[in-house]
Amino acid sequence: MPRRRRYDQYCAAARALDAVGDRWTLLIVRELLAGPRRYTDLHADLPGVSTDMLASRLKDMERDDLVTRRRLPPPASAYVYELTGHGRDLLPVLRALAAWGAGALDEPRPTDAVRAHWFAIPLLDALERVAVRPGVVEVRLDEGTFHVRVGSADGEAAYADGPADEGPDARLRMDAATCVAVARGDMSVGEGVKSGRIEVEGEGDLAIALRGNTRSV
Repeated sequence: MPRRRRYDQYCAAARALDAVGDRWTLLIVRELLAGPRRYTDLHADLPGVSTDMLASRLKDMERDDLVTRRRLPPPASAYVYELTGHGRDLLPVLRALAAWGAGALDEPRPTDAVRAHWFAIPLLDALERVAVRPGVVEVRLDEGTFHVRVGSADGEAAYADGPADEGPDARLRMDAATCVAVARGDMSVGEGVKSGRIEVEGEGDLAIALRGNTRSV
């Protein structure tokens, strides 16, 4: 493989960009923050990336100790990629980028692909601002379902595609435009509930807090 281009600058930002500044790298991290993924699943959720480019980026990320590749036990016997601890440390970087870029999420362009779990990172901050304790929130959009773990433990995936494996502490139902408004801070979940744009299911403390209320003692 040809040698990767480096910035050759003694600067922390330049060193970081040496590892994650190539196109697609941070979006691969976004996918793997949801948990281990097979190559075919990664390719399906990264529309626009060629198979050669994806394979090359994954090899670079293995070399830079961002991802590892392991074989699942039988009967699956498939290989999956997953983030190392070094790779999972990029979650705050993705959260900051999502917060910075949320203002550009107006109407989707005709060429835009959409996956429900792509809304998870920008939504995390809004949910954690009102979460009274750690828990799992399942979010249902017209585009699909994902779930997030507010106050997730170190090393635990902060979000994942699809419904929660076990019963979530709260379920939210809304459309993508409302999800973007909450992520940008234009609307709180409680305000969305009052306006009828968000439905909250659940009776625990987390669901009550998301409605904008508190449990009486």
